Amino acid sequence: MWKEKNLLMDEKAMGRAIRRIAHEIIERNKGLDNTVLVGIHTRGVPLAKRLAAELSAIEGLAVPVYDLDISAYRDDAKKTSINMVAKGQTRFDADGKTVILVDDVLFTGRTVRSALNAIMELGRPRYIELAVLVDRGHRELPIRADYVGKNVPTSRREDISVQLREVDGQEQVVLREQI
Repeated sequence: MWKEKNLLMDEKAMGRAIRRIAHEIIERNKGLDNTVLVGIHTRGVPLAKRLAAELSAIEGLAVPVYDLDISAYRDDAKKTSINMVAKGQTRFDADGKTVILVDDVLFTGRTVRSALNAIMELGRPRYIELAVLVDRGHRELPIRADYVGKNVPTSRREDISVQLREVDGQEQVVLREQI
């Protein structure tokens, strides 16, 4: 059971973080040529769509957004069939692309490792970068985010809850403590 401890980000802070990440992506990559955003299912998808909207507003270019379901690649679940993209989407060819993985929270790195395995089946990207709304530490794998909305050092008894309007009906990032 979890008890809310602190409000870390409200809707405005989340918007500012996404806007800053968009500017950092453009600056680091010197534009958006051959760039795609890949949202890790579930909350990474709406964050990727928001990031795409910011990138489009800044650069005037539409950046494709893909939905990546990594359930078949997880190391803590029984293997099932591969489900790479949402209904109605086609698999994209990753060859030569700058792929920016988008997720809500970076913790142990295992979700990102699973996403990397899935992406590599789609071709050979030029680069793969990682954008997260919150980095909470406690890595078990040598993975780091290229773009971070907020760094929040946590204990193992704490949890970060990202709540998005599209999924949860509200906008906030909350630090919770196990009770």
